[in-house]
Amino acid sequence: MLKSAPSQQPRLEIIVKSIPESTMQQQITYLILAGGRGQRMNGADKGLMQWQGKPMIEHILASLGAPAEQVIVSANRNLQDYQNYAGQVVEDRFEDFQGPLAGLLSAMRVCDTEFLLCVPCDSPAPPIDMLQQLHQCMSQQQKTSAICHDGNRLQPLFCLINCQHLNLLEQFLQQGRRKVHDFMQMIDPAICDFSSQASAFNNFNRPEDMQDAQ
Repeated sequence: MLKSAPSQQPRLEIIVKSIPESTMQQQITYLILAGGRGQRMNGADKGLMQWQGKPMIEHILASLGAPAEQVIVSANRNLQDYQNYAGQVVEDRFEDFQGPLAGLLSAMRVCDTEFLLCVPCDSPAPPIDMLQQLHQCMSQQQKTSAICHDGNRLQPLFCLINCQHLNLLEQFLQQGRRKVHDFMQMIDPAICDFSSQASAFNNFNRPEDMQDAQ
């Protein structure tokens, strides 16, 4: 479980609202985090790499059931290619690949819904009913956001996050901080148990990972 954030860190006033599950689909935007260097994948753009006959991003969007007009892709190259899958493609405002939180910030700045459902581009089969389960955990635990736990560890890039945290995230990054776990600790999200779907968090970091998963 996440520890309490250090007292010296800025905190936002928490505003918790209950949203019926029947309307949650219209209250969220899907964010695919595809802005990394792909260093361990020999520099490849992982979201566009072919796996089982399709680019990785196609597998992810099909699993999520995400309509293109509700999708934002965070990317720092191949922007026109990603336009085929999303309503918006956003680049980091920080130079030199500053990590997934930089992509999250860019998405929050253009998002016109209250929540972002975030997934990384290198896990082609995200959990079934991820949105519904995260929303349920968030509501039950009276939090503003929720993240997945695979039974062994937190999976903070698989999350439902409220865009009210935009200013806090901007401050966090301006301080030169980049660790996803540290930021999540500050916003105190609900922790949602996905241990029954632990394999859904398997990701492809190296070429051999893709070969093993064929």
